[in-house]
Amino acid sequence: MIIPINDEFRSQVNQLIADEWAGPIVVTKGVAHDTSDSDGFISVQDGALTGYVLYTIENGQCEILVLHSLVENQGIGSALIRSVMDIAGKSGCSRVWLITPNDNIHAIRYYQRFGFALKGVYIDALDESRKLKPSIPQFGNENIPIQHEFEFSYAL
Repeated sequence: MIIPINDEFRSQVNQLIADEWAGPIVVTKGVAHDTSDSDGFISVQDGALTGYVLYTIENGQCEILVLHSLVENQGIGSALIRSVMDIAGKSGCSRVWLITPNDNIHAIRYYQRFGFALKGVYIDALDESRKLKPSIPQFGNENIPIQHEFEFSYAL
């Protein structure tokens, strides 16, 4: 079941963001976002949190700040993204977009399969992001140096 994020699950989501991304601050394209009170949706099954997505809407565009499926290959991530696309469309947004770092190979494949188009590669962008958030690690998945940001976009 996908529902808007609520007080019951907000602290759990905030803790997961702290654990996974050293949150609550996430940085995209040189902008720091405090996710602790961002709009979002959660996936709940049998009373347990199984995924979440946080987003922001500005200037007729919707940016996905964080997407995390706690249970893989069950369609949770896709359902969460569709919920964001629905609210973005109702809000008059022209697109939904997101940033992921170069080490996130799993997400890069996933977003392309979903239908997102690669719109930009920001070389050495993480050097600037680390000025805003020094806790961003130098190395990520599979010990890949985290250096660049990939921007994916889905036109509405």
